[in-house]
Amino acid sequence: MTDTIRNFCIIAHIDHGKSTLADRFLEVTETVSQREMKEQLLDTMELEQERGITIKLQPVRMDYQGYILNLIDTPGHVDFSYEVSRSLAAVEGAILLVDATQGIQAQTLANLYLALDQNLAIIPVINKIDLPAADPDKVTSEIVSLLGCRPEAVLRVSAKTGQGVPAVLTAVIQHVPGPIIDVNKTLQALIFDSNFDEYRGVVADVRLVSGEMKKGDMVHYLATGAAGEVLEVGVFKPKLTPADRLLAGEIGYIVTGLKGVSQCRVGDTVGVTGSTALLGYKEVKPMVFAGIFCKEGNDYPELREAMEKLKLNDASLTYEPENSPALGFGFRCGFLGMLHMDIVQERLKREYDLDLIITVPSVAYQLFTTNGRQLTIKSPQELPDPSTIEQVAEPLMKVDIVCPKDYLGAVMDVAQSKRATYLNTEFLDATIAVLHYEMPLASLIIDFYDKLKSVSQGYGSLNYDFSNYRPAAVSRLDILVAGEKVEALSTIVYTDEAYPVGKKIVKELKDILPRQMFEVKLQAAIGGTIIASEKIAAMRKDVTAKLYGGDVTRKRKLLEKQKKGKRKMQSIGKVDIPPEAFMAVLKR
Repeated sequence: MTDTIRNFCIIAHIDHGKSTLADRFLEVTETVSQREMKEQLLDTMELEQERGITIKLQPVRMDYQGYILNLIDTPGHVDFSYEVSRSLAAVEGAILLVDATQGIQAQTLANLYLALDQNLAIIPVINKIDLPAADPDKVTSEIVSLLGCRPEAVLRVSAKTGQGVPAVLTAVIQHVPGPIIDVNKTLQALIFDSNFDEYRGVVADVRLVSGEMKKGDMVHYLATGAAGEVLEVGVFKPKLTPADRLLAGEIGYIVTGLKGVSQCRVGDTVGVTGSTALLGYKEVKPMVFAGIFCKEGNDYPELREAMEKLKLNDASLTYEPENSPALGFGFRCGFLGMLHMDIVQERLKREYDLDLIITVPSVAYQLFTTNGRQLTIKSPQELPDPSTIEQVAEPLMKVDIVCPKDYLGAVMDVAQSKRATYLNTEFLDATIAVLHYEMPLASLIIDFYDKLKSVSQGYGSLNYDFSNYRPAAVSRLDILVAGEKVEALSTIVYTDEAYPVGKKIVKELKDILPRQMFEVKLQAAIGGTIIASEKIAAMRKDVTAKLYGGDVTRKRKLLEKQKKGKRKMQSIGKVDIPPEAFMAVLKR
């Protein structure tokens, strides 16, 4: 039975055509009828269709020429690489997709190395050969020098028109090995994704490694210790389609019936009494931290429930409760990057209808105090009094930048302006270079990617991974609006950059914050020292407009009354901070 199963996924850089190729597979294998077919069929989330990117891995089962083909479509963006690594653990082969106009990019390399670590069979495919700017011969030579394969092994397709797609499916059948099964072992199934259904509880996506599973079986979740009856098993077609049973080597879903979302974790093993646990996944390390709070304090229970359900569907999200004097109860959340943070924030608003305040993101600093303690600082508010600090260390990332050699100088200038340390340069071929740097994560998350794209005219691409920690001179920059410290706008900055950064932030806020009926002071401060200041002038009604002639004291009386009112408003007035203000601080 397992001789006819092929489990594989598509890996590529962002926008190289993974989801479009998956669409063509569904058409060629007639998994989806022409009537139901639409573009990016596997990108089921509204956000994915809106932004044209894949955020979640998506499995689908196809029947073709007597074979069962289980495909997992994966995201391409560096922030979702955890989704890719989980997909790779559930399959035996990978299609490495490369754009014929752009060639090998940073995430192509990163995802390829992840696949090679898992010893997967690699099928190289060049996409978009129908475009006028396509140069498949050049890209073929890049792939050959990277993989060491023969040029004829590199397949050429156009996922848009369908040209060459059947040949890729044939290559999958020929070159991807079938799953290896130990028939003597009891049930072992790896949970590689899960989500929450309001009516049926937790639905887990599983890859069966050994044994079999059917409706009514009693199973154990080995990591969490939970147990329960399987309410339904089935496969992805791509909708959930119930089946009689799932056999070893297959990919499918199980309706667990578990109501507690913490009882069914991604990476856990589903088994029976006496089953041994599978290796699972290494814990993901969040890189960027931000606080998420409700605008209305009484929405906190809904936020907590939403975070639990989102965590089930997004295994790379971490969170812990946080209490802020100014913002109330909320969560300090860990994300893999800025896009990941943006997507989580958007999903909480759309899927759970929550009105949120997100604090300015910061990275996790290591802090050594004068009394010998070591702390991890995830938010500016946690930074203690400077007199108690021995040393602060910031996270360094190993950064790989792929770009045409014509832009090397401009890219190096941008990297150096971001405190990057140059390591070395490799050449993939005569025209494409890979620059290796070590760069502080704090510099990387702000606007480095935007600047890289700008100076390389869109050709530069970026991949990064955690390297180590190094000492850094940093301070907490507080922003005061109308004399009140706005906790959500506090940020940790390099001490030598504090003055220009503070000046830029208050200038930006002056343009963003709406005018009030009273004068609003905007100030940037380090400790008790104000380092930059701006004022937003008050809106002013002409109270003397209705006067005509008469004694000047009548005019003065009205103006004095107005001044008194403005002073009163200034002492009690509140300024509502719009979401754009937080982005202004971030995009400094």
